[in-house]
Amino acid sequence: MSQINLHHLKLFHAIAHEGTLTGAARRLNLSASALSAQLRVLEARLGHDLFDRRGRALVLTEAGRIALDHADAIFRTAGDLVATLRHAGAGRRAFRVGALATLSRNFQLGFLRPVLGRKDVEVILRSGGQEELLRGLEALALDVVLSNLAPARDAASRYVVHRLDAQPVSLIGVPGRAAGAEDLSAQLMSAPLVLPAPETALRGGFDALVTRLRISPAIVAEVDDMAMIRLLAREDAGLAVIPPIVVRDELAAGSLVEVARLPGITEDFLAITLRRRFPNPILAELIGMGRR
Repeated sequence: MSQINLHHLKLFHAIAHEGTLTGAARRLNLSASALSAQLRVLEARLGHDLFDRRGRALVLTEAGRIALDHADAIFRTAGDLVATLRHAGAGRRAFRVGALATLSRNFQLGFLRPVLGRKDVEVILRSGGQEELLRGLEALALDVVLSNLAPARDAASRYVVHRLDAQPVSLIGVPGRAAGAEDLSAQLMSAPLVLPAPETALRGGFDALVTRLRISPAIVAEVDDMAMIRLLAREDAGLAVIPPIVVRDELAAGSLVEVARLPGITEDFLAITLRRRFPNPILAELIGMGRR
């Protein structure tokens, strides 16, 4: 490694991810010719061509793919070091959490409650879509992503998925909806239903249930926001298909009731992290507390 200039490695890393010299040169504010010359120096020191030139595009050779794997690891480790030591010696440690925008707020609050109000912890909470949050995790801008959707993984994946809890899913409505309740199939066919949006994990389980029961439900709304489903249930727009934890306060107060439990459907609550050499120490503490 002493023979390799890390500056050259950084330039190679940029070229590999951009795919062209011109794109990398623009990103690095260098001329393409200067960048090409620096790449040739690195290739000479490694003794291998790192790219096949195909027109303007650069395609990694086998040696290039190996070099990129090592470069990714080197720069990830450097990022870990900065993220870990930035707050070293400071009075407070930042804990950066990403949460799926549709995830139960009650679950998020329960996960964070052990560190809320601690003088040595600053909680930074961001919400968004799954892909956006996972990009933040990869970039070390987040320590953990809270979700009910497991990310796709393969042998090379750095994601670690911690299953913190699994909640039942029920039909929830105002007390009048529970009066004279029929069997589940009849209830699903006759009552107006407020459902999670088709792209959600919960909706997949519900659709499988009604397929098994061979019924066609009466859908009045499809919503991708649990908070909005909660409001629609309170306004008596219909029976909501949600985990009871989402409306825990309303159930305790009696303004909403659990009309029926939906068999075979649960919502998994997950904490998604990365395999990191320097994980945030708060993370292990909260994941240990959060498991059910």
